[in-house]
Amino acid sequence: MSQETLQMVPDFEKEIATVEEKIAHLEQISKEENLDVQKEIKRLKTKLNRLIGEAYQNLTPWQITQVARHPNRPHAVDFINALIEDFVPLAGDRRFGDDEAIIGGIGKFEGISVVAIGQEKGHDLDTRVKHNFGMARPEGYRKAQRLMDLASRLNMPVLTFVDTAGAYPGVDAEERGQAEAIASSIEKSFQIKTPMIATIIGEGGSGGAIAMATANVVLMLQNAIYSVISPEGCASILWRSADKVQDATEALKLTAQDLKKIKVIDEIIEEPIGGAHRHPKAVFDNLRAALRSHLTHLLTLTQSDLKKQRTEKFLEMTRHLKPAETKPKKAKAGD
Repeated sequence: MSQETLQMVPDFEKEIATVEEKIAHLEQISKEENLDVQKEIKRLKTKLNRLIGEAYQNLTPWQITQVARHPNRPHAVDFINALIEDFVPLAGDRRFGDDEAIIGGIGKFEGISVVAIGQEKGHDLDTRVKHNFGMARPEGYRKAQRLMDLASRLNMPVLTFVDTAGAYPGVDAEERGQAEAIASSIEKSFQIKTPMIATIIGEGGSGGAIAMATANVVLMLQNAIYSVISPEGCASILWRSADKVQDATEALKLTAQDLKKIKVIDEIIEEPIGGAHRHPKAVFDNLRAALRSHLTHLLTLTQSDLKKQRTEKFLEMTRHLKPAETKPKKAKAGD
């Protein structure tokens, strides 16, 4: 683990990361110098399993947020490589250029031709800069719209993998119509005639995430987050203090468990103890099973029923949310 990656590891995982580093170092020594250090490796692995079990037993919302942002967590490109066969990437929005924060193309899922679109953060400094940390500009969302149109014309389901802190807030993005691009992506999601399944794989931040998650079915990994604003942004607005970030995380109800209760998402994809960054294959397998099940059902619906179901799904979210109760104001003298 590089020093850069170690610095990004959540605080509650620092000791775990240190033990993992020691194990990796001993295994390397054993391989290169043919030394017998298996007894020490076994002891450290026992300690590691205990630490992971204790740390992940009862994660707080803030700790879940940190896991969702973990530098080693699998990203969109990893999910696409694991789940989509014969993937052919397509680039550009046919208006301005290509935005590498959003990757997309055509391929096959379980033998079914699909369009896959994901927000890619990158896995090291070079790729994070290349993909702009997963924060798309307008051309990225317009590329997504182009791919959705392609899917609708060719009658191919759309699978999206959402992982972004939010849309890029730079001046150049605003000048090219960032808000309009996000709104148009949401509108396009309601218009397409084919099944659409979105999966929140890491961070689902603000409108930048909703633009890719207005789907017939919304899945969410167990240790992912999904909210209208980042905890840091919420704390700065409501309390004007970064010290209140944990309070903001609690208030936002951004965990998969909270969002399932209020029907913002449809299903939680289980992650083994230790998170998706330690058990990516198990998470890929769990998601594959869920996608297969939901896609099989959605493919039985007509085009008009798919559009209707998608619209009703999001209208229903507003119907069951009760407004905050307010006490009637006392009448003042002379009123």
